[in-house]
Amino acid sequence: MSIRKELEALEKVTLSPYAMQASMSKGREEKEDPDILRTCYMRDRDRIIHSKSFRRLKHKTQVYISPGNDHYRTRLTHTLEVNQISQTVGKALRLNLDLIEAIALGHDVGHTPFSHTGEEVLDRMLPEGFRHNENSVRVLTRIEKGAKGKGLNLTWEVLDGILHHSGYGEGAGKASTLEGQVVRHADKIGYVQHDIDDSLRAGVLKEDEIPSEYLEVLGYSHSARIGSLVLDVVKNSLENFKKEEIRISLSPEYDQALQGLRNFMFEKVYKGPCCYAPRQRAAFVVEFLYEYYRKKPEKMPQYYKEIAEEEGVERGVADYISGMTDNYCIAAFKELTIPQFYISLDKE
Repeated sequence: MSIRKELEALEKVTLSPYAMQASMSKGREEKEDPDILRTCYMRDRDRIIHSKSFRRLKHKTQVYISPGNDHYRTRLTHTLEVNQISQTVGKALRLNLDLIEAIALGHDVGHTPFSHTGEEVLDRMLPEGFRHNENSVRVLTRIEKGAKGKGLNLTWEVLDGILHHSGYGEGAGKASTLEGQVVRHADKIGYVQHDIDDSLRAGVLKEDEIPSEYLEVLGYSHSARIGSLVLDVVKNSLENFKKEEIRISLSPEYDQALQGLRNFMFEKVYKGPCCYAPRQRAAFVVEFLYEYYRKKPEKMPQYYKEIAEEEGVERGVADYISGMTDNYCIAAFKELTIPQFYISLDKE
């Protein structure tokens, strides 16, 4: 018996009956021989970790654009924090931690430079619109290159969880696996609390400005809020299972408090006056690059020129720009707009 088969047998006796077992996966678009050591979800996790798009997350903005401080979250640290929260919830519910980890680590690889500002610009410029969750799937199935060429050939369950990690409320799409639903909740828990923490550190937000009605429910410190939300989603999901409602959810009280904090952050920080100037400058850079490469697609790297030829110029340009880090995006803008003489002086 291979080690993989032993791991799959172990899943059958240790995981919840509601967990997604690796041996029951719907599989990959292109069939592959199973690995000797790893289950299919372990293999997917490793492919994502070793991808270029995952490495680029370290230089993509979470909220604050070019903050000049190493203590602010980046898209990579956000991803790792979402994974940690997801693992805690998943272990308590006896779900498949390998599947959770693969979804969590891959959920934001399609994010643009400059956080949601870049996403909003591409959504406006691209004829069919742009959504980072859909783009994450595209990155992993089309842009990244695996052993067989285009895409990493990930399992259906991982891609489904990544596709459905975004959105809030009952109207949002729901992942087919409980593991995917765990990541979706962990993403909301993570980014709202972590963005509050960064905003306090930046001086953009003061403790006494946070609505007290939400803090009374969730807690008055960063760790208390995360802890209470994690505990609530575990307890409430277990109650769902007892009632044969097989879904991951917060209790109405905690969900309302989290959504209230999220709405507060949109009004005060994400769309607030404090970040208006950086957002406008970032939007100008992305718009400029989009129009430049749309008119001159031959200036893009060969791979994106091929996409432009196969799927249209706009699609190729959006793929190129969405893959850029903040630093690379700014460097490309400088190279195209600032005379070389001044660029040379800046490097001396």
